[in-house]
Amino acid sequence: MYQERQLTCQDCGQSFAFTAEDQQYHAEKGYANEPKRCPTCRHNRRADLGGGGGGGGYGGRREMHPAVCASCGKDTQVPFAPRGDRPVYCSDCFSKQPSSGGRY
Repeated sequence: MYQERQLTCQDCGQSFAFTAEDQQYHAEKGYANEPKRCPTCRHNRRADLGGGGGGGGYGGRREMHPAVCASCGKDTQVPFAPRGDRPVYCSDCFSKQPSSGGRY
């Protein structure tokens, strides 16, 4: 059904194979566009963006800020700069807050 095609990488300009297996994978995942980058440039781009997996945004490391939990007084780290006008909780106390539903 699928036949290997040669594509040109938008980053390095090199030709790369868009294999029948890759095309089938794209179709199964519902991807509408064919790849624009060769495997090497895709790998490098993921590495530049922080690994390409999990977490928020592009998977990069979040800047953490020191804080003191408003409930238990424990020193903690949070992914935002506390402003002082609202309470900040450690992860244990945050999950116990009624409005959090036990999630972050």
